[in-house]
Amino acid sequence: MYLHANARLGLGGRFALVQAIEGGSSIRAAAVRFGVSPATAHRWWRRWRSAGAEARATLSCLFDRSSRPHRSPRQLAPELAEAICACRRKTGWGPRLVAGATGFPHSTVSKVLKRAGLSRPPKAAREPANRYEWPCPGDLLHMDTSRYARFLRPGHRVTGDRSQHSRQ
Repeated sequence: MYLHANARLGLGGRFALVQAIEGGSSIRAAAVRFGVSPATAHRWWRRWRSAGAEARATLSCLFDRSSRPHRSPRQLAPELAEAICACRRKTGWGPRLVAGATGFPHSTVSKVLKRAGLSRPPKAAREPANRYEWPCPGDLLHMDTSRYARFLRPGHRVTGDRSQHSRQ
């Protein structure tokens, strides 16, 4: 069950609210008791009343509903969307090139490709990492060494004296 982030009542709270109203409490009194607005309490009560026996038994009538619209009259026709998807599959082009080939705006092409799951090409399979084991710890140990130059006497950085010029 999906509950949106700001839901005041979970499924149990909604069921308890409906049971309180069914038990004779007024909608306003039940709303105050459960900390929701009267409009919210009325919404859950109305959904409970209009639900069938099966929906009441499973409490599915008290689930959140999707905010997605039931219909989208301005959405591109399925035949035209399929033409865009076919062009993408055939050529592998991005939205701007597909838009030029099909004659639709690139924003429309982007939305159609995203809806169809074709907006991003699948990532290429990578080779597994080359792993190896050695029988004993430290067998693969590697150390770089470096020899530093020898100085006969410290320079001006240490002594602070720049007057001595030694050329050797």
